[in-house]
Amino acid sequence: MNKIRKGDQIIVIAGRDKGKRGVVSLRKDDSHVVVEGVNMVKKHTKPNPLKGATGGIVEKTMPIHQSNVAIFNATSGKADRVGIKMQADGKRVRVYKSSGEEIKVA
Repeated sequence: MNKIRKGDQIIVIAGRDKGKRGVVSLRKDDSHVVVEGVNMVKKHTKPNPLKGATGGIVEKTMPIHQSNVAIFNATSGKADRVGIKMQADGKRVRVYKSSGEEIKVA
């Protein structure tokens, strides 16, 4: 079970974008996530007249390692760790480690 999923509010805890918050838009693989507005790079593109694309500098969002992000707990206003709790019916749910409260899927 992935502790950080698509649609989660996260905060960057390490790296160039430390302190920035955003929403996970994609899980690239087991260890990388793409977060809107975080880890932006400038990509130089050539014009392609066959596709009708103009050349220039395009800003692009790149994946960031999941160890550099933490889930954002809105009640405390800080980063939090994620735990997994078994419910009585056998379902696994994600909970905040600090409060034990269930993480709602947005």
